[in-house]
Amino acid sequence: GPEHPRVARGLDGLACLHKIQGHLAQADTLAQRSLTIREGAFGPNHPAVAGSLYSLAGLRMLQDRPAQAEPLLARALAIREKVFGPDDPDVGAGLDRLGTVHRIQGRYAVAEPLHRRALAIQEKAFGPDHPSVAESLHLLAELHRAQGQDTKSEPLCLRALAIREKVFGPDHPEVAESLHSLAELRRNQGQYAQAEELHKRALAIREKILGPVHPDVAESIEGLVALYRATERPTEADRLEQRAKRIRATKR
Repeated sequence: GPEHPRVARGLDGLACLHKIQGHLAQADTLAQRSLTIREGAFGPNHPAVAGSLYSLAGLRMLQDRPAQAEPLLARALAIREKVFGPDDPDVGAGLDRLGTVHRIQGRYAVAEPLHRRALAIQEKAFGPDHPSVAESLHLLAELHRAQGQDTKSEPLCLRALAIREKVFGPDHPEVAESLHSLAELRRNQGQYAQAEELHKRALAIREKILGPVHPDVAESIEGLVALYRATERPTEADRLEQRAKRIRATKR
């Protein structure tokens, strides 16, 4: 019947397809229906419901609706803490997601203990050199960078990059993410030549792995635009800015 959990699974697949195609409103509607089915089938506090809540929250974030994502993430986290206990790696990932939403909304003091608790959980569960640890380090570094705390951000960013390069090799999107963050730090510090090299390396990885019109490619290009504006290279900045705008327009 239409309320069977298998229907929810099919809706998830369809929502994912719409998400990839950039049809976020349609994906959101499907994800909401999937969540409703799972709540009816399993009750409000089941791990499958938490998974649907995370999926829907992710779509709200992609639509620049963090205030709507926040209660979904908080509810999903509460479910997983109750089911799996406070030290489960999935709880750590949920803390990082919730911390990110608070950071985006400028609530840095709320975000920091969430990220620090997540990092402690992941280090305890996996040891110091695991990709989940790198993700928590990266997000904590981003939190400090958002506050202009470059001296706190830099060692976290470097450690995340080292883990990711060791685990994934030099040409992976998560390596590019860390390179981008480090490049932004170097630009803030006035180390422009190093920032340019890092941005170009991140851009090359993203173009190779994700294709030329991915939003992460636009992010790397925008990093170079900011760098070229800071170093009074308007011609290069204008050319790249137009490319970034074209990419962003195709993904709306």
